[in-house]
Amino acid sequence: MTARYQIELTRAARDALHSLPTKVQKQIDRHILALAKNPYPRASKKLRGEEGLHRVRVGDYRILYIVEAERLVIVIVTIGHRRDVYR
Repeated sequence: MTARYQIELTRAARDALHSLPTKVQKQIDRHILALAKNPYPRASKKLRGEEGLHRVRVGDYRILYIVEAERLVIVIVTIGHRRDVYR
């Protein structure tokens, strides 16, 4: 049996999520919950130049997160539209 990770959202990620339309929030919530079961889904990508930072695409939006495997925690760093999230 694989371990289930806890999800932590930074204040920036929480604020960004709450500012999105309800439909998009639900889609992103579903992807975040799936990360708790598998922090490295096939659709995730490790970002170059950023230590330990991964991203998952949800339509035009991106979830940027760090996996703390030793603590079994996934920290959602930020959520945003693809044109803005990497800035």
